[in-house]
Amino acid sequence: MSAVPAFSFATTAEEVATAFSEEIRGKNVLITGTSLNGIGFETARIIAKHANLVIITGYNDGRLRLSEDAIKKDIPSANIRRLTLDLSSLAGVRKAAAEVNTYPEPIHVLIHNAAATPGPFKLTVDGLESQIATDHVGPFLFTKLLAKKLIAAKSSSYTPRVVFVSSGAHAFGTGVDFDAIEHPDAKGYKPFNLYFSAKSANILTALELSKRSKGTINAYSLHPGAILTNMNQKEEVVPLMQEFGVFGPDGLPNKEKFDWKTIQQGAATTVAAAFDPRISDKPGSYLDDSKVANEAVASHSSDPANSERLWTLTEKIIGEKFVF
Repeated sequence: MSAVPAFSFATTAEEVATAFSEEIRGKNVLITGTSLNGIGFETARIIAKHANLVIITGYNDGRLRLSEDAIKKDIPSANIRRLTLDLSSLAGVRKAAAEVNTYPEPIHVLIHNAAATPGPFKLTVDGLESQIATDHVGPFLFTKLLAKKLIAAKSSSYTPRVVFVSSGAHAFGTGVDFDAIEHPDAKGYKPFNLYFSAKSANILTALELSKRSKGTINAYSLHPGAILTNMNQKEEVVPLMQEFGVFGPDGLPNKEKFDWKTIQQGAATTVAAAFDPRISDKPGSYLDDSKVANEAVASHSSDPANSERLWTLTEKIIGEKFVF
């Protein structure tokens, strides 16, 4: 690998992918949440320039087709495969995982980018709070069911990766709300508290997955940055973003309170977490601005006791042990 340029706040996904093009070449990558005008789409688009196969997922096949068409228009050589995946449904996750397990190819990198929109209290078909289900429980089950597919990509010189798109906002909360996971209740529900909880869960899961896999899978979490995407522009989300001060009274990004990244910059750290060979010996790490930033993780989201408790509770919810 030639000298890698220094990454920063302004680094784009394309710059990171260009630096690690040799690492991406030949890889099969699955990315959740790849709708247009989102960081998952940009991640898929950029990786597709170099990878052998990019599997894009979403719960709406019509929107997935739009993403596929847009990538292929930009990169005619891209090998894109669509996968319908509803992370809010455990049955939906099992169905999608069963399909992936029929693919002839191993999976080198699994990127958990999809997330539910903070909004009114909502229970899933399984009786889980929707953000926790989509952002944590669904991805946990999906990873568990694809673990053999990932491990099949391991070699003497390569360890497969699982990447969780978390958020620096995890530090605004008090950590994982274990009671809200096991006993969701509309009373006292605050959308952003569950968002912070879910993002803490992403960090803790990356830590515990790296520990329990004992070198067969490397997991990472990351903060993509404050970014204006399709998710936070939804009608029901804007008032919440204003209440928290993320958006101003005009419904536009509050640039006095936060430093904002473009979608191209926001996808950069995901690509780094997925492919930077320099972090291969740092499994479980948290990245920001395309670099390891473990010091930025709140203590409640780096506590081994919390990661173990979360793992055990999530196994209980899905009704399956996640062992290697």
